[in-house]
Amino acid sequence: MASQSIKETDLYAPIKALLEGQGYVVKGEIGAADVMACRDGEEPVIVELKTGFSLSLFHQAVERQAISDVVYVAVPRGSGRQFQKSLTNNMTLCRRLGVGLMTVRLKDGRVEVHVDPAPYRPRKSKRKSARLLKEFARRVGDPNTGGATRKGLMTAYRQDALRCVRMLHENGATKASEVAKIAGVDRARRLMADDHYGWFEKIATGIYQLTPKGTQAVVDFADALALLTEATAAPPKAKKKKKKPASTAAVVDAEAA
Repeated sequence: MASQSIKETDLYAPIKALLEGQGYVVKGEIGAADVMACRDGEEPVIVELKTGFSLSLFHQAVERQAISDVVYVAVPRGSGRQFQKSLTNNMTLCRRLGVGLMTVRLKDGRVEVHVDPAPYRPRKSKRKSARLLKEFARRVGDPNTGGATRKGLMTAYRQDALRCVRMLHENGATKASEVAKIAGVDRARRLMADDHYGWFEKIATGIYQLTPKGTQAVVDFADALALLTEATAAPPKAKKKKKKPASTAAVVDAEAA
């Protein structure tokens, strides 16, 4: 069946058959609901039909949750990688909304229930959270504008690479251990060996220098290097000296005077 000829009504018969097979009485277009199914003593099942995923489909599903906690959305089953990716993403969205999800294979009427309605219980990733916090702590300043594309973002890793660039630009070819020490980058050896930006060249065992691209980076990232230099040059806060209490001898001398 060509996608242009698919109608929401094409989904109704297969879904009705599935629900009737589970003992529900099913009726279409009850009030605002596309499909409503009832079984003695249970909360009604509401199904919203659409020919594809859309924001309006989920808006409708959320509105139907004012009628019942058992709300599904249903769309035709597609094929190919693009549909599978869309299905996976929308399954995640359905779980967050507490909405169920069905697909209907129109060629044979097969209905597949991918998600059942249930309260959402978020599972946080400690690893991802730790990674973000580490990046936040390591990054100097706020060099990126929120909403920018990922390409060319100034990450803490890129800032470390620029520290190594600055050190090599000022000192010439240097041992990796010295670069790490002077630049203040513990991972300098691995960073220069991996050379993700094409800035570093290994000229002998453990010794690196800048490539022409690395020399150009000094110009291209002049503002970022200035920020790093400023942060490095910022003097540490002076520690307050504790006042020493007067010695007993001093007190005695004062009293004698």
